[in-house]
Order: sequence, then structure tokens, then C-alpha cells
Amino acid sequence: MRIILLRHAESLGNIDELAYTRTPDHALPLTVRGETQAMAARPLVHGLVDGPLAAYVSPYVRAQRTYGLLDLSAERVVPEPRLREQDWGNLQDPVEQELEKQRRNDYGHFFYRLPHGESGADVDDRVASFLSELELRIAKDPAHPDTVLVVSHGLTMRLLCRRVFAWSIDLFESLSNPEHCAIRVLDNDGTGWRLNEPFAQWRDSPDGTKQL
Repeated sequence: MRIILLRHAESLGNIDELAYTRTPDHALPLTVRGETQAMAARPLVHGLVDGPLAAYVSPYVRAQRTYGLLDLSAERVVPEPRLREQDWGNLQDPVEQELEKQRRNDYGHFFYRLPHGESGADVDDRVASFLSELELRIAKDPAHPDTVLVVSHGLTMRLLCRRVFAWSIDLFESLSNPEHCAIRVLDNDGTGWRLNEPFAQWRDSPDGTKQL
């Protein structure tokens, strides 16, 4: 089984934080640069797919558009809400959000729950639910492709890998988000999962654990 993880391309919210005050997070479009990034990722993703493909895509506009620009012929394409970005609340107030970011940094990204949104632990729970259901689908449905593409978000990608490899919370909080349209590949040959490339780390994990 192979799971290809792809972060969405650059969106308006990545270059203009005030965009979150006037446009719902889920509706933020890609930038012109983001469109170019997604098209540049097309041959890389195609090169990783050898045979039937199932795609599970965050319903956010930036993820859906990124997937569309890949021009893939997936046998099934599923908009999957459990792969969405961490919820920060509705039409965010910029002053409040800056305070929340500082509090989250001080408290820890995994357990800090945003007042009108989620904690990292909440995202971790829904990612775990998605993975369990995916494994069950593949086990029960012989027609389900063994290669799966997940188009999602940076934190969601990191937490998905945390669940697959049972990484510690200390290690998760030491990892940086991948760049836009960055790819990580999870392969399982029946003996266990392998990650093709580690995530960048902004510090060593306090508990001494490693990704690989």
C-alpha cells in the first residue's frame, strides 16, 4: 500500500493574513504562484502513481484546486472533511489571532485549543478516524486502489504521520510544516510503514525521539 501526501499550493491566506477577516478559511483561493506550484507538482505526483489511484482531498478550496491542477485520472475522488486544516474560528480577528498564536506557542501546539476552533489533539483524533476507515475500506473492498493520494494541509500531514508511526507529542511539536506542494510518501510492504523523507525540524525533540 502507498499513501502519497501532498500539501496544497500557496493560498491567499499564506500571503495576506487579513484575508481571513473577510473570506472563510475553507473558501480561500490559490494565488497565481500557487497555481504554478500545483502545475509544477503534476509530473512528480504522476511519477509516483503506477496503477489505479484513489484520491482523498480536503474540501477546502485551496486543496480541491490543487488536486484539480494535478490532472490525475483517479478511480475514486473523495472530498474528506477529516483532512481539513485545523479550525481557527470564523472570520478571524487579526489582533485576537496574533494573541492566540503566541499563547499556542507558549502552551504547545498539540494540546492548546483555540477558543473558537480546535487543538492539534482534535485534528489528531479525526486523522486517526480517517486512517482507520481507510484501512478498513481497503481490507473489505478488493476494488479499492492500493495507491492513495491525500491532498491536505501542513499540520494535518504531520499529524497523519504521527499517527502512522506513533511519534511522540514532543517530536510532533518539533517538526516544521512542509512547503507548499511538498510531497511525502508512505509505503507499506506488509512488514511496516516507511517514510521517504523526514520533515524538517526546528529543534531536536526534547524526549530524544527521531522520525526515522
